[in-house]
Amino acid sequence: MPGADTGPSASHLAGALEEVNAGLDARLSRADARLRRDYPGTGGGRQPVHTVYVPADRIRRGLAAAWGEQAAAALRAFAPGAAGLAAATGLEEADVAAALPRVLAKLDREPIEDLRVDAEDGYGVRTDDAEDADVGAAAAALGADVAAGTAPPGIGIRMKGMEAEGRRRGTRSLTLFLSALLEKAGGLPEGLRITLPKITSVEQVEAAAWALARMEELFGLPEGRLRFELQVETPQCVIGPGGTADLARMVRAGGGRVTALHFGTYDYTAACGVTAAHQAMDHPAADYAKAVMQVAAAGTGVRLSDGSTNVLPVGPAEQVHAAWRLHTRLVSRSLERAFYQGWDMHPHQLPTRYLATYVFYRRALGPAAARLADYLGSVGGAVLDEPATAQALASVLTRGLQCGALDEPEVAAACGAGADDLAALAQRRIS
Repeated sequence: MPGADTGPSASHLAGALEEVNAGLDARLSRADARLRRDYPGTGGGRQPVHTVYVPADRIRRGLAAAWGEQAAAALRAFAPGAAGLAAATGLEEADVAAALPRVLAKLDREPIEDLRVDAEDGYGVRTDDAEDADVGAAAAALGADVAAGTAPPGIGIRMKGMEAEGRRRGTRSLTLFLSALLEKAGGLPEGLRITLPKITSVEQVEAAAWALARMEELFGLPEGRLRFELQVETPQCVIGPGGTADLARMVRAGGGRVTALHFGTYDYTAACGVTAAHQAMDHPAADYAKAVMQVAAAGTGVRLSDGSTNVLPVGPAEQVHAAWRLHTRLVSRSLERAFYQGWDMHPHQLPTRYLATYVFYRRALGPAAARLADYLGSVGGAVLDEPATAQALASVLTRGLQCGALDEPEVAAACGAGADDLAALAQRRIS
């Protein structure tokens, strides 16, 4: 109607909108930069399915191959064939039959994906001379395996932590380890990791990062070359004295050096007052800590690892079968909860580590590939997936390829994307 307010002109509206957007950019520039810095995304590369801890005095040349042989021998002795292994582990025989040839090939080709020389709890209390000798010999053995191309893809050391009574011994062992490894391997392997146990404060993480920077100068290494994992095994690591989730601050306190959070089942549950009979990976106290770990690490590129079970598959057949069934259930449970890595402590745990892992990814192949094919092809399916879900679908297929559970031809045929395309889709930023 005549005289009605028609609003601003198109040109005036465009100018005003540009002014608003410029103001938003200015107001949020620091928040944008902080988001990019603190949450770079899921990252790339291969995450091992496990970390194997071996006391420093038991490391020998060819250890990985020896563990693979022992694991394969245990399968032959205690569960020959798919039917026997299915009965022993509680998995469906069809799933076991599909995965078993791959498990046997893995035990022959790459039985250990990630190995730690344990100079902490698993090693025990030794004299300084004994620890010097054991750590040096362990590093020399691993260095020789690296030079020969027979070492696991990931190797490292669990040193004593930043607590007052152990930190001087810890830094000494780390220095000896790095020195011997550099000498024998001719350099530090790409998969080198340092595990820092019993963290209780943000200051300890900051101090560890500072110490590693000094060691880089000492050995002439590039800045940032030495990176470390935090073991989450104290309540103070999860909830600080001020009632805050200090674990999130710890991830950032490492200045980009923190690569992973590893849960310590028994130290943590004991510290929470859980009696020995009930200390386990699936205790509610453990689940709470791991939920905090998951949120603290989300979007940062920091990886997660579950802990271990101390029930070893040794002894008579019924005892081995009971331990295998427990390990299979716990590994499967961790995978379902997005903890794609765990600890193994004995060669006889390797069969069920790989069996449970391979069954998990092979079960995921059909549904994940079908949904991803619908997403990539914009085909109307029964489920309307978001980009974030597509990233998760690509991630499960990528992880299955990396560990040997899946083959690229079968994945490409099922979803229409190759390994490189899937890996690119799996790397997602928050913004």
